[in-house]
Amino acid sequence: MKGQGFEELHVYQRARELTNRIYELTRDVAFARDFGLVDQVRRACVSIMSNIAEGFERGTNAEFVQFLFIAKGSCGEVRAQVSIAFDQRYISEADHDELTDRCRRVSGMLGNLITYLRQPRLSSRKSQRISYKSVSQELNKIMAQIEKDQ
Repeated sequence: MKGQGFEELHVYQRARELTNRIYELTRDVAFARDFGLVDQVRRACVSIMSNIAEGFERGTNAEFVQFLFIAKGSCGEVRAQVSIAFDQRYISEADHDELTDRCRRVSGMLGNLITYLRQPRLSSRKSQRISYKSVSQELNKIMAQIEKDQ
């Protein structure tokens, strides 16, 4: 059913696209030889997706926000690693700019979602179970508006 899980959240979908793009670029022969950087950037991307999912599944606003902050931090980590990859000539300037933009967008979406979940009308529910369907649908409306405005 639509709106039942984290997979329906636009921010999760954008994080998934970012992760798939990172995996695609890190398969390049020159980049792939830098095992440490490849492992680190892939783990950071996976962390974004995983923390969105885990926070959502925890079922409370307070825990969701906590995990969204971790995901946001991982976005910054990916941006830093993308800069290293560019400096080492593993990726082109166009790829660097594209990935940096994707990271900034996901980070912005996470920040907006955090702000939304911390609103007074929602913060009183921080220890209550949230309704996945209603919250997911409401969040997607907000995220769609934010994406449209960017």
